[in-house]
Amino acid sequence: EGESKEWLADPQSIAALGVALIASGEELGSDMAVRAYDHLIQYGDAAVRKACPVGLAMLHISNPKLQVTDVLGRLSHDSNEDVAQAATLALGIVGAGTNNARLATQLRQLSSYYYKDPSLLFLVRISQGLVHLGKGLLTLSPSHSDRSLHSNVALAGLVINAFCMLDMKQTILAKYHFMLYYLFVAAQPRMLMTVDEDGKPIPCAVRVGQAVDVVGQAGKPKTITGMAQHTSPVLLASGDRAELATDEYIPVTSMLEGVVIVKKNPAFMAEDKD
Repeated sequence: EGESKEWLADPQSIAALGVALIASGEELGSDMAVRAYDHLIQYGDAAVRKACPVGLAMLHISNPKLQVTDVLGRLSHDSNEDVAQAATLALGIVGAGTNNARLATQLRQLSSYYYKDPSLLFLVRISQGLVHLGKGLLTLSPSHSDRSLHSNVALAGLVINAFCMLDMKQTILAKYHFMLYYLFVAAQPRMLMTVDEDGKPIPCAVRVGQAVDVVGQAGKPKTITGMAQHTSPVLLASGDRAELATDEYIPVTSMLEGVVIVKKNPAFMAEDKD
């Protein structure tokens, strides 16, 4: 009881979490924050260290980068129970809806490691469920419109869980396990579907690849790299961008994600007849 009251008076863990919230949604800031968290994990006290896995998860929601999953995997075996618990659930948030095979293997190993600890085993099972969220068709990422905007509602749900993760013994692992449902405020489909004006699905040739920042470049630079051609509907991973492969259809929106209305291109039809 004394420990929980002591934590409530400690603003350091909140400050460590704030670093992630400020840096999220921006590639360069995220990389710098990860480096800052590495230092905090090494030199911070207990309150700061238990906030580090939560911060790393908030920076990489549904984006399981190798560097981050390795750090979280290491922290999930930490001698401090609070850190291990936060890191275990953080692995689930980082891999939410990605079906990441490496992460799934990591969590299976964790479940056999913690088979005697009911609290940690419960968190491992939750994380395993999150990795396969919606059979890999959903994401928890609050960013949309080509990562230029954040959904406030989704972010609020994630922040509620982030605060619960700072004091799990009193929240998720006690009477308030239903707080986990707040995560699903952020759940949204991660596929691109093309439909006509009546809402009927239209299969279109779509190129999907890693997004490239082309702001300020002259001419018509390529907006994606390492592209692969698919027929819609198609899944978009974190950092992916899609564009229509042919001129047969014209999209109504400039950003291709979620459900996109497309119109037949009359010029393309004329060319076809020639």
